[in-house]
Order: sequence, then C-alpha cells, then structure tokens
Amino acid sequence: MTIALSPESSTITGVVPEVLRRYRLAISLMFAIAGMTIGTWTARIPTIQHNIKMADAKLSICLLLLAAGGLLGMRAAGRLIDRHGSTTVMVLPSLALGGALLLAGHAPTWTTLAAALLTFGVLHGTLNVAMNAAAVSCQTAYGRPIMTSFHALFSIGGVAGALVSAACAHIGLSVADAFAAVGVVSTAAAGWAIHRLIPAPVSSPDTQESTATAAPAQRRPRTRILLLGVLAFSALISEGAAADWASTYLARLGATPAMAATAYAAFAASMTIGRLVGDRLTAAIAPAALLRGCGLIGGGGLALGLIGGTPATAIAGFACLGAGLSCVVPLLYSTAGGLDPARPGAALSQVAALGYLGYVTGPAIIGGAAMHIGLGNALLILPALATLLVIAAPVVQSSRGRHHRRRTNPRSHHTPVPVDGDDMTTPDHPIRTPEVTTDHSDHQVLELEGALR
Repeated sequence: MTIALSPESSTITGVVPEVLRRYRLAISLMFAIAGMTIGTWTARIPTIQHNIKMADAKLSICLLLLAAGGLLGMRAAGRLIDRHGSTTVMVLPSLALGGALLLAGHAPTWTTLAAALLTFGVLHGTLNVAMNAAAVSCQTAYGRPIMTSFHALFSIGGVAGALVSAACAHIGLSVADAFAAVGVVSTAAAGWAIHRLIPAPVSSPDTQESTATAAPAQRRPRTRILLLGVLAFSALISEGAAADWASTYLARLGATPAMAATAYAAFAASMTIGRLVGDRLTAAIAPAALLRGCGLIGGGGLALGLIGGTPATAIAGFACLGAGLSCVVPLLYSTAGGLDPARPGAALSQVAALGYLGYVTGPAIIGGAAMHIGLGNALLILPALATLLVIAAPVVQSSRGRHHRRRTNPRSHHTPVPVDGDDMTTPDHPIRTPEVTTDHSDHQVLELEGALR
C-alpha cells in the first residue's frame, strides 16, 4: 500500500491520521526498548561482577567496551540512515538488542562479557540514532512538538528495566533468567513495532533538487553541529554524573542509605515528569528561551542545593537538575535532525555521539576532580556546564520557526505530491497531515508502505 499525505493544518483541527498515530506508537516503543534494556543491564552490574569474580579493573574494561561500541554504532548509524532511511536501520538493532542482553547475562568469563557488551553497545548506539531520526521525521509530519515525549518513554523504560531487575533479584531469579525474560519482551515489542513503522517524510521534487544543489556546508553547517554536540556533551555529563555520584554525595553529608538513594530518584523522577510535559512547553515557549530556562533551573537549582550543604537541599538540587535537563537533549536532537531534512542522519549521529561521550565520561570527570577538590566542589562543575546552555541557547532558535509559521498561516493549501508515480489525490484516498514548513521546504510527503498490515 502506498499513500500520499498532503500537507494540511490538521494540527489545528485536531485530526491526525491513524496510520501516523501508529507510527508514533512504534517509535515510542523503540525508545522504551532502548531504555529498558540499558536499565536492566545497569541494575545488575554488581551481581554480574560477583558471579564472574571480576576485579574492578576488568569490569572497567568491559564498561569501556560498552561505551566504545555505543560510539561506533552512533557514528555508523548516520551514514546508514542517510542511505537507507531510519526505518530500515532500526529493524536489526531493535530485534537483536534482547539477544545481546541475553549473551551478557550468560557470559561465563569477563572476556565473553566484554565481547557481549561491545555487541550490545554497537546495537544500542545504532538504534539510538535511528530512533531519534525517525522521531524527528514523525514530529515533522505531526507539525507540532512531540520529541520530548519520545525521550520520556526512554526514561520510563530505563526505570522499568531497573525495577524488573530488582524484582528478579528479590525473588532469587538468576541474572541469566532475568535477562532472558527482558530480552524476549523487548524482541516481541520490536517485532510488533516494526510492522507499524513507515518510511520517513520525504520532500517534494523541487525541494530535493534545491537540496541536492546546495553546498554541504550550507546544508549541515559544521560549526553549528559542533556547538550542538558540545551542548549535548555538557548536558549528558550532568546526567551521567548524577546517576553515579548523587547518592554518594548525600552519604558523605551524613544521610541514611535510604535518604541517599532518594537523591538519584528525585533526579530521575523530575526528569521524567519534565519530559512528559516537555512537548507542551516546547509548543508554548520559543526554543532558545526554553533552553535558557532549562540551564537556569538545572544549573542554578543544583548550585543552590550544593551550597546549602544539607541532605534536604542536595535532594532538591538534584531534582532541579533533572527538571532542567529534561527538555535539553530533545531540543538539541530536533535541531540537529532538522538541519538537512534530506540527510538527517549525519548531523544527528555526530551530536548524539558527542552527547553519549559526555554521559560515559561524566562520572570519571567528576570522580577525578573530586580526588583533588572534594566531591561537593567537583559537583559544582555541573552548574558551570549548565551556563553553556544559557549562553549558546540561540543555536536551537531556527527549529522553532516552522511552528510559528504554521500557526500564523494555518489554512495554507498545497498540492499533494504523488509517491512512486501513484496519483493518490482522488477523493478515495485523501489523508491529511499537518502543514509542515522546514528550513528547506514547504512540502512534506509520507510514503506509507504496508503500514496497515
């Protein structure tokens, strides 16, 4: 089945085609799968280390290979997406991710675990970029901000994976059995989602011609991509550091173990809540202003919490940090994916890779600084990094223009662009989607092949 979707202001009328809703649900499942699998693995690291009798140095090598695999997958995903499309690239890693998790759970030695984690990292990194590219396309087709809700599903999936792991440990289920259960669920969910994925929106012939003749530097300005990557790096350093050091910092303030665990819980909960309401904020607030607000809330709140020097103020500070960071990565990824609609993968993979590098190195950076200046002072690096979000906020400004133009001209009409030579403009086949105006085009077409199977 091939259906051409003509751009129309259905966002204003509240009409969204059912097939587009299914597409959004499928991508949401991909985000949940990615979060659930990584959350499942993270929660059982201490048990796996004990079972294999690994020294800390060998565990560090395994974690380093996991991070290296993620970076390799992210960098490779960009070219694959631009050549084959995000839908095609998502298929293999989403189906194989559960199997890689299963291999990690059954690894008898640290070397086999390292190989399994390298594979897991490559698959996870590839899926990460592909699903974000698909999310950008879906957002474009919707004609309104929905990116943050996808990332909320990633956060929820991560929490769900960690809770499942904790529950399995509580009832005495082995790591291998727990990972097998999660692997089966993730593979089944991926299989269901794949049948509801559709090719990403493509531009009209006029847009394709103008994009093809544009210089690469005009289509994907390197300076802007680098700046987006630096901001992602800074934001995800804070996320990684909070995950590893929040509870430790509270313990050093004299908090009980239960209260110390509350610090990261407050961070994760506020981030998830922020992402659940983030699309409404993105629709109501200009992106540069939203990014500045995120930097001020996250950085300022954490700084005040650390200066307060008590467990209660620290918990409040980490909650502010989570709320402030909640919308940052979705904003940055949306901007990167929209720099060149014809080739979204290249820019998005670079920004995602830099962000991921920040996430995996953040704990080490804070830990290294803590050895010299103390943990409390080292954590003040995070508010300092948040000031970059305030200073460089205009880098995301252009991603907002299309939403303003859509609202100021909600009744624009465009001639539908046929796909594959089919004339689908007859009254028998009208499906309307929101008018979308990108940096390069006022026309968008969705080619849906087999989406209703």
